[in-house]
Amino acid sequence: MNITVEKTMEMPDVVLFARKLDAALKAEHKKRKEFYSMIEDERKMEFINGEIYFQSPAKFRHTEAVGNLVLLMRAFVINKKLGIVGSEKMLISLTRNDYEPDICFFEADKAKNFRPDQMQFPTPDLVVEVLSESTRRHDRKIKFDDYAAHGVKEYWIVDPKSETVEQYELDGEDYRLLLNSADGSIESPVISGFSIPVKAIFREKDNLDTLRKILSD
Repeated sequence: MNITVEKTMEMPDVVLFARKLDAALKAEHKKRKEFYSMIEDERKMEFINGEIYFQSPAKFRHTEAVGNLVLLMRAFVINKKLGIVGSEKMLISLTRNDYEPDICFFEADKAKNFRPDQMQFPTPDLVVEVLSESTRRHDRKIKFDDYAAHGVKEYWIVDPKSETVEQYELDGEDYRLLLNSADGSIESPVISGFSIPVKAIFREKDNLDTLRKILSD
């Protein structure tokens, strides 16, 4: 984060700035409460920096990538009793924004406190966002910074068009790139032991072969 308390305190009008900021945040909080009352089961909705975003229907390659990865990740996590894998409609409520990531993972110690009727969830340990034209800017900038600031330990950005994956690991307050590839394997430092071929996210045969391997271990 480029704006620091020290830099802000150098502003001679910092008190006036703080008053304006407080008023803006109060207005945003009111709008956020309205967002909660509007949430629909059928539509993907997010609250980002004071604005409500409704997601357009996803393209086939997007839903295939999400479905393929969820299948593998969930099978592995359930088999090893490592926690919970959620997708699409789990509302992640951070200090300012509310997101519905394509895929998220919660370690067992955090997930054990979830209730069956719970609708809002804390910071995940791993998040996967699959790019689309309407979400690309948020996934690469606002969410990237916000996930890091709130301690999401691992972040994957999946591009179904180029069939590539970018993998980031939290290093202090910022993300460090671990992998950017269309080939080879991707191994999660957060989901211990979870390693899959990148192509298993995009190709049906590779996905099925990988699933068989996970279930046989």
